[in-house]
Amino acid sequence: MNDDMPEILATITPSTPRRVVGIIILCTFGSLLVYVGVTRPPEDLLLQLFMLVVGGGGLALSEAMRRATANRIELTETELRDSRGEVLARIDQIVAVDRGTFAIKPSNGFLLRLSDSGGGNRWAPGLWWRLGRRVGVGGITSASEAKVTSEIITALVARHHFEKNAPSE
Repeated sequence: MNDDMPEILATITPSTPRRVVGIIILCTFGSLLVYVGVTRPPEDLLLQLFMLVVGGGGLALSEAMRRATANRIELTETELRDSRGEVLARIDQIVAVDRGTFAIKPSNGFLLRLSDSGGGNRWAPGLWWRLGRRVGVGGITSASEAKVTSEIITALVARHHFEKNAPSE
């Protein structure tokens, strides 16, 4: 194994059927709004413009989801990243992992609370988002893969905090 590449402990891969359905729904929504806005425009020009803008946004969002969900999420000893190499969170930044029923998190996923908000707000539709000190992972992903990954992250965070706070001899 290459020493430069850290070992991948877990991966979260988008579910192909969910990916296809999500992209088709967004594309259909956008296409229908654009079609209706062009072929049967409402009397109000502002409403027609609104329909065209929202329809175009739906089409753009379907393309963004197609590109984002072509990737997967990878967990290593030191970070959670996507397969392009973009770091979602470093293990030493994670304060808590929340996968409870009432957590504000993506479906089939989990929420990470971080110690700092560095990295900016980002979004990969259907896969993950980052808003301030929170990172949501999930959406059209496998619930079982997300659960295993969140449990490994919990163990890594506990180990990191233990090593950090362990008394030195």
